[in-house]
Amino acid sequence: MLMIPSSLSFKLSSLLRIHFNQNKQIIQCCSSHDLRHDRSGVKSGGMSCYEENVNRRLLLFLSVTTSLFPTLSSSGKTKSKSQFDERRLLEQNKRIQKENNAPEDFPSFIREGFQVQVVTPENYTRCDSGLIYRDFVVGEGDFPQAGQQVMFHYVGYNESGRRIDSSYTQGSPARIRMGTNALVPGFEEGIRDMKPGGKRRIIIPPELGPPVGPSTFFSSKQFEVFDVELLSIQNCRRRTVLAFYSDFVCE
Repeated sequence: MLMIPSSLSFKLSSLLRIHFNQNKQIIQCCSSHDLRHDRSGVKSGGMSCYEENVNRRLLLFLSVTTSLFPTLSSSGKTKSKSQFDERRLLEQNKRIQKENNAPEDFPSFIREGFQVQVVTPENYTRCDSGLIYRDFVVGEGDFPQAGQQVMFHYVGYNESGRRIDSSYTQGSPARIRMGTNALVPGFEEGIRDMKPGGKRRIIIPPELGPPVGPSTFFSSKQFEVFDVELLSIQNCRRRTVLAFYSDFVCE
């Protein structure tokens, strides 16, 4: 059984609380930096300060899950598994998810070393890229296009079904412009063909997640699960605020 020390839980909640309470300071600091950095011409970057901040939030979530909740088995050795072994690992994962109050029909992960098998009901869709998703509500309208802003709520989970992050608890939805590399590839792919009003569960494999390696915060490869509710899609236009600074207005 995977036991999470109370000290780690306290560290996690404190880390997230400190990070999210500093949103305004981060945005203000980012704006000041942009004014200083772009005096030689109009800002041409793809992401606004708000988008960079939301991206930090999602990356923080992913870094916390990989650092505080490592893989269920530390062994990287490859060996053949019997049906009994797979059943045992599946039951272990389901038991941990139940203790963590994972939502209904939450995917199961049979992990042994670096080999992971994702077990889902038949109503999940598997993409060629490795992304897995399920639509609870399809929604109505058009899909978001590159350059448009999407506004959405999300809840993030790790493989053990433990809720790590949620925009609902922050009091306001996230807003990101599509096609600006503001999100990890798997998350943007997962909402690219959603419609306003849609609700979807997205299972992001490590290859579509954030960078992993000694030069990043991410030291292990984990699947991440997001429940996403797409609220609206807005068109954006560039607005010149000063002669040497511009941003985007979405409405």
